[in-house]
Amino acid sequence: MKLDDKVVLVTGAGSGMGREITLELVRRGARVIAVDMHQSSVEETAKLAGSAVTSFTLDVTNRAAVAALPAQVGTIDALINNAGIIQPFVPIKDLTIEQAEKVMNVNFYGPFTLIKAFLPGLLTRPEAHILNVSSMGAYAPVPGQSVYGASKAAIKLLTEGLRSELMGTNVGVTVVFPGAVATNITTNSGLAMPDVDVDSSKFKSLPAPIAAKKMVDAIEKNKPRITVGKDATMMDRLSRINPIFAANLIYKQMKSLLG
Repeated sequence: MKLDDKVVLVTGAGSGMGREITLELVRRGARVIAVDMHQSSVEETAKLAGSAVTSFTLDVTNRAAVAALPAQVGTIDALINNAGIIQPFVPIKDLTIEQAEKVMNVNFYGPFTLIKAFLPGLLTRPEAHILNVSSMGAYAPVPGQSVYGASKAAIKLLTEGLRSELMGTNVGVTVVFPGAVATNITTNSGLAMPDVDVDSSKFKSLPAPIAAKKMVDAIEKNKPRITVGKDATMMDRLSRINPIFAANLIYKQMKSLLG
């Protein structure tokens, strides 16, 4: 689906990946509804992107507000569920139920309720698309991020199931598995980043503008799934060939997260 003159709603558009996706969409001629829970951040994105962007302040965990959003913004041609948070860097035994619920509400129920709200309208468009951002953590377990990984694994299967249900319709569906991308997700999650020896990693963080371009390309090419970054691509393959080895490899690299 070519995005020129299409209307695209992007969540988490106030910073990081969402901001870069918004800017890339505008470069391709799309009109963007930029949604974020932080008003000043999403307004800054709109200023950077220009008149093609309309900003909305919305918490994706507010189900009533999400249900009312289609009436406020009108018809869209594509939905990009990008908003997400990570959990505190602690093992499951130290994670509270409330912390786990927050991660699931943002990362899973947020996209789910947005899909429910906008899918009826998308089905009326000549062509439309839904892109959900999962994570490398959906198939490669990271110590101290088990619930985050579970939320992204849920998004993976939700997206794959949705694509199967929408086969033969005008709505394309894509799931994205980013690896390490240079964004401020830790800060946006309200967390402090533990000390990690990132220089020891073979793979460096991918710049957010490059990752955003790959995601927007996936919509225009109607790709069912993409990995973003060499780390995500390698772990995608390795986790299917030898999942135990993959898990051990990540543990050795990331165990310092748990102190």
